[in-house]
Amino acid sequence: MNSFKGTHFPRDVILYAVFFYVRYTVSYRDLKEIMAERGVEVDHATLNRWVARYAGLVAEQGRRRKTPADRSWRMDETYVKVRGERTYLYRAVDTCGRTLDFMLSKRRTKGAATRFFARALEANGLPRKIVIDKSNANTAGLKAVNRMLERFGCPVPVEMVRIKYLNNRVEQDHRSIKRRIRPMLGFKSFASASSTLAGIELAQMIRKGQFTPGVCPFQQFARLAA
Repeated sequence: MNSFKGTHFPRDVILYAVFFYVRYTVSYRDLKEIMAERGVEVDHATLNRWVARYAGLVAEQGRRRKTPADRSWRMDETYVKVRGERTYLYRAVDTCGRTLDFMLSKRRTKGAATRFFARALEANGLPRKIVIDKSNANTAGLKAVNRMLERFGCPVPVEMVRIKYLNNRVEQDHRSIKRRIRPMLGFKSFASASSTLAGIELAQMIRKGQFTPGVCPFQQFARLAA
Protein backbone atom coordinates (compact mmCIF):
# COMPACT_ATOMS: atom_id res chain seq x y z
CA MET A 1 0.00 0.00 0.00
CA ASN A 2 2.65 2.53 1.04
CA SER A 3 6.02 2.92 -0.59
CA PHE A 4 8.89 3.17 1.86
CA LYS A 5 11.47 3.09 -0.92
CA GLY A 6 14.28 5.56 -0.37
CA THR A 7 13.75 5.93 3.37
CA HIS A 8 16.78 5.59 5.62
CA PHE A 9 14.92 3.56 8.25
CA PRO A 10 13.14 0.19 8.13
CA ARG A 11 9.39 0.23 7.44
CA ASP A 12 8.45 -1.11 10.89
CA VAL A 13 10.53 1.56 12.63
CA ILE A 14 8.68 4.31 10.74
CA LEU A 15 5.27 2.75 11.37
CA TYR A 16 6.05 2.25 15.06
CA ALA A 17 6.94 5.94 15.44
CA VAL A 18 3.84 7.08 13.56
CA PHE A 19 1.52 4.80 15.54
CA PHE A 20 3.07 5.75 18.88
CA TYR A 21 2.60 9.46 18.13
CA VAL A 22 -1.04 9.27 17.02
CA ARG A 23 -2.05 6.86 19.78
CA TYR A 24 -0.35 8.32 22.86
CA THR A 25 -0.01 11.78 24.35
CA VAL A 26 3.61 12.51 23.46
CA SER A 27 5.38 15.37 21.71
CA TYR A 28 7.82 14.84 18.86
CA ARG A 29 10.70 15.55 21.24
CA ASP A 30 9.33 12.98 23.70
CA LEU A 31 9.04 10.48 20.87
CA LYS A 32 12.61 11.23 19.82
CA GLU A 33 13.75 10.17 23.32
CA ILE A 34 11.56 7.06 23.26
CA MET A 35 13.01 6.01 19.91
CA ALA A 36 16.55 6.66 21.17
CA GLU A 37 15.92 4.35 24.13
CA ARG A 38 15.14 1.67 21.56
CA GLY A 39 18.36 2.30 19.68
CA VAL A 40 16.92 4.50 16.92
CA GLU A 41 18.45 7.96 16.57
CA VAL A 42 16.03 10.14 14.64
CA ASP A 43 15.41 13.90 14.65
CA HIS A 44 12.06 15.25 15.80
CA ALA A 45 11.61 17.04 12.45
CA THR A 46 11.94 13.68 10.68
CA LEU A 47 9.29 12.21 12.98
CA ASN A 48 7.02 15.09 12.02
CA ARG A 49 7.54 14.33 8.32
CA TRP A 50 6.79 10.65 8.87
CA VAL A 51 3.47 11.41 10.56
CA ALA A 52 2.50 13.96 7.89
CA ARG A 53 3.37 11.52 5.10
CA TYR A 54 2.14 8.17 6.38
CA ALA A 55 -0.58 8.65 9.02
CA GLY A 56 -3.22 9.77 6.53
CA LEU A 57 -2.32 7.05 4.02
CA VAL A 58 -2.70 4.27 6.56
CA ALA A 59 -5.92 5.84 7.88
CA GLU A 60 -7.40 5.80 4.38
CA GLN A 61 -6.99 2.03 4.33
CA GLY A 62 -8.62 1.85 7.75
CA ARG A 63 -11.68 3.77 6.55
CA ARG A 64 -12.35 1.09 3.96
CA ARG A 65 -11.36 -2.03 5.88
CA LYS A 66 -13.07 -1.55 9.23
CA THR A 67 -15.90 -3.80 10.40
CA PRO A 68 -19.46 -2.95 9.24
CA ALA A 69 -21.34 -0.37 11.27
CA ASP A 70 -24.92 0.17 12.41
CA ARG A 71 -27.26 1.97 9.99
CA SER A 72 -28.18 4.68 12.51
CA TRP A 73 -25.55 7.45 12.43
CA ARG A 74 -24.63 10.42 14.59
CA MET A 75 -22.86 13.30 12.81
CA ASP A 76 -21.31 16.49 14.18
CA GLU A 77 -18.28 18.73 13.68
CA THR A 78 -15.74 20.19 16.10
CA TYR A 79 -13.18 22.89 15.49
CA VAL A 80 -9.40 22.47 15.29
CA LYS A 81 -6.98 25.37 14.98
CA VAL A 82 -4.46 25.41 12.12
CA ARG A 83 -1.99 28.31 12.07
CA GLY A 84 -4.22 30.02 14.62
CA GLU A 85 -7.33 29.80 12.43
CA ARG A 86 -10.37 27.61 13.03
CA THR A 87 -10.90 24.62 10.77
CA TYR A 88 -13.63 22.05 11.17
CA LEU A 89 -13.30 18.32 11.79
CA TYR A 90 -16.44 16.58 10.54
CA ARG A 91 -17.05 13.26 12.28
CA ALA A 92 -19.67 10.51 12.32
CA VAL A 93 -20.17 7.51 14.61
CA ASP A 94 -22.87 4.85 14.81
CA THR A 95 -25.16 4.10 17.75
CA CYS A 96 -22.45 1.93 19.33
CA GLY A 97 -19.87 4.72 19.13
CA ARG A 98 -17.87 3.11 16.31
CA THR A 99 -16.18 5.65 14.06
CA LEU A 100 -17.70 5.84 10.58
CA ASP A 101 -15.78 8.64 8.95
CA PHE A 102 -13.94 11.94 9.46
CA MET A 103 -12.91 14.88 7.30
CA LEU A 104 -11.08 18.12 8.01
CA SER A 105 -12.48 21.16 6.23
CA LYS A 106 -11.35 24.78 6.08
CA ARG A 107 -14.98 25.91 6.21
CA ARG A 108 -18.26 24.91 7.81
CA THR A 109 -20.62 25.23 4.85
CA LYS A 110 -23.25 23.32 2.91
CA GLY A 111 -20.59 22.24 0.43
CA ALA A 112 -18.33 20.86 3.16
CA ALA A 113 -21.22 18.98 4.79
CA THR A 114 -22.30 17.55 1.42
CA ARG A 115 -18.78 16.30 0.71
CA PHE A 116 -18.57 14.69 4.14
CA PHE A 117 -21.92 12.91 3.82
CA ALA A 118 -21.03 11.66 0.33
CA ARG A 119 -17.63 10.48 1.56
CA ALA A 120 -19.19 8.66 4.53
CA LEU A 121 -21.80 6.93 2.36
CA GLU A 122 -19.12 5.82 -0.11
CA ALA A 123 -17.12 4.11 2.65
CA ASN A 124 -19.97 2.79 4.81
CA GLY A 125 -22.98 2.21 2.60
CA LEU A 126 -26.46 3.70 2.95
CA PRO A 127 -27.68 4.47 6.50
CA ARG A 128 -31.26 4.32 7.64
CA LYS A 129 -31.07 7.67 9.43
CA ILE A 130 -28.55 10.34 10.37
CA VAL A 131 -28.89 12.39 13.55
CA ILE A 132 -27.50 15.93 13.26
CA ASP A 133 -27.71 19.12 15.27
CA LYS A 134 -29.71 22.11 14.07
CA SER A 135 -26.91 23.45 11.87
CA ASN A 136 -28.36 24.90 8.67
CA ALA A 137 -25.25 23.87 6.72
CA ASN A 138 -25.52 20.22 7.82
CA THR A 139 -29.25 20.20 7.08
CA ALA A 140 -28.69 21.58 3.59
CA GLY A 141 -25.82 19.14 3.00
CA LEU A 142 -27.91 16.10 3.89
CA LYS A 143 -30.78 17.33 1.73
CA ALA A 144 -28.35 17.72 -1.18
CA VAL A 145 -27.14 14.14 -0.69
CA ASN A 146 -30.73 12.86 -0.64
CA ARG A 147 -31.38 14.64 -3.94
CA MET A 148 -28.30 12.96 -5.41
CA LEU A 149 -29.47 9.57 -4.14
CA GLU A 150 -32.88 10.16 -5.73
CA ARG A 151 -31.25 10.90 -9.08
CA PHE A 152 -29.37 7.61 -8.79
CA GLY A 153 -32.65 5.77 -8.27
CA CYS A 154 -32.65 5.34 -4.49
CA PRO A 155 -36.38 5.15 -3.61
CA VAL A 156 -36.07 5.86 0.13
CA PRO A 157 -34.20 8.95 1.33
CA VAL A 158 -31.94 8.93 4.37
CA GLU A 159 -34.03 10.00 7.35
CA MET A 160 -32.78 13.22 8.92
CA VAL A 161 -33.25 13.67 12.68
CA ARG A 162 -32.47 17.11 14.10
CA ILE A 163 -32.51 16.50 17.86
CA LYS A 164 -29.43 17.79 19.66
CA TYR A 165 -29.53 15.51 22.73
CA LEU A 166 -29.48 12.42 20.49
CA ASN A 167 -26.08 13.60 19.27
CA ASN A 168 -24.47 13.17 22.70
CA ARG A 169 -22.75 10.02 21.48
CA VAL A 170 -20.65 11.79 18.85
CA GLU A 171 -20.13 14.89 20.99
CA GLN A 172 -18.71 12.73 23.77
CA ASP A 173 -16.57 10.91 21.22
CA HIS A 174 -14.96 14.22 20.21
CA ARG A 175 -13.24 14.22 23.60
CA SER A 176 -10.85 11.40 22.74
CA ILE A 177 -9.62 13.37 19.71
CA LYS A 178 -9.43 16.67 21.61
CA ARG A 179 -7.54 14.97 24.44
CA ARG A 180 -4.82 13.87 22.01
CA ILE A 181 -4.39 17.18 20.18
CA ARG A 182 -4.57 19.42 23.26
CA PRO A 183 -0.87 18.99 24.26
CA MET A 184 0.32 19.65 20.71
CA LEU A 185 1.88 23.03 19.92
CA GLY A 186 -0.52 23.53 17.05
CA PHE A 187 -0.68 22.55 13.41
CA LYS A 188 1.39 24.55 10.96
CA SER A 189 -0.34 23.47 7.76
CA PHE A 190 -3.74 22.16 6.71
CA ALA A 191 -2.24 19.10 4.99
CA SER A 192 -0.23 18.12 8.06
CA ALA A 193 -3.26 18.64 10.32
CA SER A 194 -5.46 16.52 8.06
CA SER A 195 -2.98 13.62 7.99
CA THR A 196 -2.24 13.73 11.72
CA LEU A 197 -5.91 13.88 12.67
CA ALA A 198 -6.67 10.97 10.34
CA GLY A 199 -3.97 8.96 12.11
CA ILE A 200 -5.44 9.84 15.51
CA GLU A 201 -8.89 8.79 14.30
CA LEU A 202 -7.46 5.47 13.09
CA ALA A 203 -5.74 4.84 16.43
CA GLN A 204 -9.09 5.40 18.16
CA MET A 205 -10.81 3.00 15.76
CA ILE A 206 -8.23 0.33 16.65
CA ARG A 207 -8.82 1.04 20.34
CA LYS A 208 -12.57 0.59 19.80
CA GLY A 209 -12.00 -2.87 18.27
CA GLN A 210 -13.09 -2.00 14.72
CA PHE A 211 -10.50 -4.23 13.03
CA THR A 212 -9.09 -7.38 14.66
CA PRO A 213 -9.79 -7.46 18.41
CA GLY A 214 -7.23 -9.40 20.41
CA VAL A 215 -4.37 -8.58 18.06
CA CYS A 216 -1.65 -6.16 19.20
CA PRO A 217 -2.78 -2.60 18.30
CA PHE A 218 0.48 -1.82 16.52
CA GLN A 219 0.21 -5.00 14.47
CA GLN A 220 -3.29 -3.97 13.40
CA PHE A 221 -1.90 -0.59 12.34
CA ALA A 222 1.00 -2.19 10.46
CA ARG A 223 -1.30 -4.60 8.62
CA LEU A 224 -3.27 -1.68 7.24
CA ALA A 225 -0.03 -0.34 5.77
CA ALA A 226 0.76 -3.65 4.05
